[in-house]
Amino acid sequence: MTTDKPRHILTAVAWPYANGPRHIGHVSGFGVPSDIFSRYQRMAGNKVLMISGTDEHGTPIQVQADAEGVSARELVDRYNPVIAEDLRSLGLSYDLFTRTTTRNHQSVVQEIFRGLHRNGYIFPRSALGAISPSTGRTLPDRYIEGTCPLCGYDGARGDQCDNCGNQLDPEDLKNPRSRINGETPKFVETEHFFLNLPAFADALGTWLAGRTDWRPNVLKFSLNLLSDLQPRAITRDLDWGIPIPLPEWEDRSHKRLYVWFDAVIGYLSASIEWAQRVGEPEAWRLWWENADANSYYFMGKDNITFHSQIWPAMLLGYNGLPDSVPGTLGRLSLPTEVVSSEFLTMEGKKFSSSRSVVIYVRDFLARYDADALRYFITVAGPETQDTDFTWAEFLRRNNDELVAGWGNLVNRSISMAARNGGEIPVATALTDADRALLQASRQAFGVVGSLLERCRFKVAIVEAMRVVSEANRYLSDQAPWKLSADRPDELARRDTVLHVALQLIDDCKSLLTPFLPHSSQRVFELLGGSGVWSAQPRIDEVAEQGNPSSPYVVITGDYATELAVWQSQPIPVGRKLAAPKPVFTKLDPVIVDEELARLETR
Repeated sequence: MTTDKPRHILTAVAWPYANGPRHIGHVSGFGVPSDIFSRYQRMAGNKVLMISGTDEHGTPIQVQADAEGVSARELVDRYNPVIAEDLRSLGLSYDLFTRTTTRNHQSVVQEIFRGLHRNGYIFPRSALGAISPSTGRTLPDRYIEGTCPLCGYDGARGDQCDNCGNQLDPEDLKNPRSRINGETPKFVETEHFFLNLPAFADALGTWLAGRTDWRPNVLKFSLNLLSDLQPRAITRDLDWGIPIPLPEWEDRSHKRLYVWFDAVIGYLSASIEWAQRVGEPEAWRLWWENADANSYYFMGKDNITFHSQIWPAMLLGYNGLPDSVPGTLGRLSLPTEVVSSEFLTMEGKKFSSSRSVVIYVRDFLARYDADALRYFITVAGPETQDTDFTWAEFLRRNNDELVAGWGNLVNRSISMAARNGGEIPVATALTDADRALLQASRQAFGVVGSLLERCRFKVAIVEAMRVVSEANRYLSDQAPWKLSADRPDELARRDTVLHVALQLIDDCKSLLTPFLPHSSQRVFELLGGSGVWSAQPRIDEVAEQGNPSSPYVVITGDYATELAVWQSQPIPVGRKLAAPKPVFTKLDPVIVDEELARLETR
């Protein structure tokens, strides 16, 4: 069912670091869930803006560039197109996937800084900074580990303890050590700008108290953070990043805005860039200044604090609490929901590129279908708790559920219809069983749609696959292959059963489109459809206005032209069917041993 009045839906997707190809643990958190949500919202008739890009600033980028013997710019220029291709090949339907090294992004970040500074929520203060004794370089907070002073966890990072969830500063850690080379960092006095988070405690508490529909784990974690808000440094001693936009700091080239501050502003800057690229420079305001618009932020659980606490505080400060005024960008909307997934492990181990415990998206898709991965992530992924990817379970899900369930329904129904006229047959006298199943299929759009609206993706796909199971059971019970074409009454019944089965396939194709867009397009074509049912993203090479000598790639797409809608549509009698062919590939059990062997040889 479509909405009566289209809503503006912002899908804000976490920005991946431009430091290497993406692995399936990454896309299980921010990638596939955000695309399922966006595709559903477009089908429901809403105006979606799905944005993100590569996160390219910060000391971690500089550290990796040093290790590889290249400049930070060379490093991010290398990995930006690699990551874009990973995400495009998985079918993630960004309206704009850009990068944080654009002039537009720098301009928007500096405007947010000036607004916060003007309203009194940013202030300078001396603090201890961690320095590598061997190189003299600043050590990023996340590259310092030690024992958490609050819970005793020996593995806390210099910015946050993943065990208790509390924010930390590197100097708070007991027995701190550099993750780069194991040395003990040296702490020196330096001046930085801080965001005054405690000033937003009441406003954040009131805002969070109204977030009743959030996933319980996200809301509980976010509320717990309010008990110990501390000012947070937003600058660092490094020369790779966005300059501080204050006259008295312009000659201090070794000071830059820190990456976490500029990255969250990317949601806004990407929206502004998108509006410029479609030729409607003010269109972004429909998603950011519209009281009826909704915004959903997708990420892994390690990013919750930045999206449920820090980014809302920055927006509140820029908008102006009662004693201040909004900046030139206007009064900006806070998140409607922070949709965080837990962690995906692999064969019982935490994903780690450095330890070769990893499955890169590009390697996976070189051997298996994109929809097979999307299905596994949705039905067995880490939506509300950590879950484990195993090759044995992937094989089982693919063969038993996609191939033997959904694929089998499509193949045997279309094959039977192809042998008996090659077109969608007419339905004559419907039985109670026919009507009940067709009614259940139509009602599934409301059930599944309601779950998708609330970002309950796992239950939603289970409900959609339940309709597939009922359709398979119906076909087996009715056994149209046993009905004789030589008897008019049996011929009419056979055609009616096939019509009902094909109608159910068409419904299931629609119900599964947000989850399985590639195979849904194939089913659409098998049923005789022409055109684009579920649009796919593409990669364009673009340049900024006034800077044509520095092109870069973006993900975008023509999603408004797709035919997919969120409702049951009557199949047209007499439409010719395409030649039947398998929708999914059945996998040989030997792949389990082959893939485990690949992991061991890395």
